[in-house]
Amino acid sequence: MKHYEVEPQATIAEIKTLFTKTQGKSLKDEDVLQKLPVGTTATLFFRDLGAQISWVTVFLTEYAGPLFIYLLFYFRVPFIYGHKYDFTSSRHTVVHLACLCHSFHYVKRLLETLFVHRFSHGTMPLRNIFKNCTYYWGFAAWMAYYINHPLYTPPTYGSQQVKLALTIFVICQLGNFSIHMALRDLRPAGSKTRKIPYPTKNPFTWLFLLVSCPNYTYEVGSWIGFAIMTQCVPVALFSLVGFTQMTIWAKGKHRSYLREFRDYPPLRMPIIPFLL
Repeated sequence: MKHYEVEPQATIAEIKTLFTKTQGKSLKDEDVLQKLPVGTTATLFFRDLGAQISWVTVFLTEYAGPLFIYLLFYFRVPFIYGHKYDFTSSRHTVVHLACLCHSFHYVKRLLETLFVHRFSHGTMPLRNIFKNCTYYWGFAAWMAYYINHPLYTPPTYGSQQVKLALTIFVICQLGNFSIHMALRDLRPAGSKTRKIPYPTKNPFTWLFLLVSCPNYTYEVGSWIGFAIMTQCVPVALFSLVGFTQMTIWAKGKHRSYLREFRDYPPLRMPIIPFLL
């Protein structure tokens, strides 16, 4: 085993450059060695996380895919629905509205990735990009195939159902963006500081009074609205799978808040007010 001498003022990030291998309690990059609860000697283990890729790259790739794939079906490019339907357009207004909503959602995500989100970790395992893209790209193709199909039929309750769904979608998109902006303002650029998020003057952030991760609440609401609008089974399944995953993430963040902050608001639930 190799032994290294380091200065007490060294940060964990600096020490990591000396090692290739990890075990034991996880430490933050900004932790200072002399402030750790250890004696004059300490053993540090580092784990090789394998090939890594930046969060920004993963997000841009997984979000650009659905935007492009959906439009292929919307414009009915050749070899999808048959020669006679090549580059034809649907006669149903809801189909065009659905395309606008879907495109808006992913353009919003791309712009937020570039200009809004501040990531606490710079990278993730390379394998995640394949897993994430399979999920997002696959579901995008599945739902787009049926929504833009020449035999697609509008929702059962017609324009009233579409208008209700559009209202839900727009409200939840605005809410999701508002939460992302509020979270961004909590963390100065280049910082990994964590604070308790609280409602601001923006009414959409008032959901912080009841849940720890209202961005997920609004995200699920958007897809529920989209499912009601299109009345399409693949969209409903995408919403269900997304809700399941976001619930897992929300519970994890909620537990993290409770561990880190003693004064964390006791009435908050992870994702659904009063329930979950």
